[in-house]
Amino acid sequence: VDTEEGQKCLHHWLEVNIPGRKPMRLCGGTSPGIINTNSNTVRLDYHIGARGQSNGWSLRYSTSRAMCPVPGNVTNGRVTPSLTEYYYRDHIYVHCDQGYKLMMDGQEIKCFSAMCQSNREWNLSLPECHNSIIDCGEPDPLLNGGVTFLSDFQNQYLSVVQYHCNEPFYSPYGGNNVSFTCEADSHWRSNNEDVLRPICQPVCGRPTKPIEYAAGRIIGGSDAPKDTIPWQVLINIDSNRGGGMIIADHWILTAATTVLANEQVICLGDSDVHQLTASPSLNATAIHVHPEYNNPDSLNYDNDIALIKLQDPVTFDASIMPLCLPAEDDTYDTGIMGMVSGFGVTDKGAKRFLTNKLKYVHVPVEDQEICRKSLKRRPGTRTPTLTNNMFCAGMPDGGKDSCQGDSGSAFTLQSENGRFWAAGIVSWGVKCGQRGTYGFYTKVANYVDWINKIMQEN
Repeated sequence: VDTEEGQKCLHHWLEVNIPGRKPMRLCGGTSPGIINTNSNTVRLDYHIGARGQSNGWSLRYSTSRAMCPVPGNVTNGRVTPSLTEYYYRDHIYVHCDQGYKLMMDGQEIKCFSAMCQSNREWNLSLPECHNSIIDCGEPDPLLNGGVTFLSDFQNQYLSVVQYHCNEPFYSPYGGNNVSFTCEADSHWRSNNEDVLRPICQPVCGRPTKPIEYAAGRIIGGSDAPKDTIPWQVLINIDSNRGGGMIIADHWILTAATTVLANEQVICLGDSDVHQLTASPSLNATAIHVHPEYNNPDSLNYDNDIALIKLQDPVTFDASIMPLCLPAEDDTYDTGIMGMVSGFGVTDKGAKRFLTNKLKYVHVPVEDQEICRKSLKRRPGTRTPTLTNNMFCAGMPDGGKDSCQGDSGSAFTLQSENGRFWAAGIVSWGVKCGQRGTYGFYTKVANYVDWINKIMQEN
């Protein structure tokens, strides 16, 4: 403004009116510098007095998009997007770190956004991130296992728990103990994407006191120490006796001949008959006999296999453990030594009687053709037919065999890694333990699909 300059602009001046501010009077020949109006409307009033000389005024102006101040930081949170400049209609968002919640005016809010306005101010002030006490609650209990806290802040955000199974009777699904972390959504999350919830699966075929090879016999054979054959089941059938093997917490595998009676009393968990019968027996809720078993004249033992479903699940320990089902690579090699056990007939000298102690014997698997020929040596007698669903085992000279009362019990083989598996079910025989005779067993490997189908559907 080319006017006389003075403190009060006495004669000529330019008055600048910006909305929301006090009017500014400008005079003299010195530029006031850049004036940021922060407005799109400015009024200029040029006042001319009666004295002095004035040569008018000039200005240069420019306009730009309104700019808002850079927002501050949010403790325990972050502002996005992070820019060096924010302009009119730009938006910002605030997110809290995990374990913290958005708070504004004392109230929790689900989300926050603010917009840069034309007046170069944000329409909302920034919220705060307050500590949120996230409680995931007690971790789910684990059947046949337990849970251990690995952190000091139990059940709260970022606390970690680890599940473990009751070994050596149960092992974790996937082979490793799994950990869970309390997440911000108040849920426990697994550190293993493949394990949504921990599961303890039974360990099969690995007794805590395995029996080494012995030369005893069930006919006058060796007593099985406690916990050495934990899958053995005693089944009292009316006035007779049979056996079975536990293969899952609800399931017993046995022979069809064992369950075709009016009543069965099922006992397990000991090697002494008196102890077994003194303990509460197990209740069966269903019996599944193989649909192709048909033996009205006791000469057709083909498909001599059955499953008993227990009403209540069994908890496994040293005295009760399941026997493994055959795997695809398990084989019945001629001459391989197997073990058969049971509470059936034994002998003492010339006397034979039902044993009150669990007996076991090791006998080798015999060649199928030799098994077939042994049945032909008995002219004039009717003997059952040998099929491919059976195999025989025993000693050519006799003296080692299963016998009456052992039906339904297990003939086990042992894999290279020490695991016992259910190779056969005691089915039938001719003259227990005599020279040139063998015991005949249902070949379990031929029925694995049927077994799994029954257990899955029931």
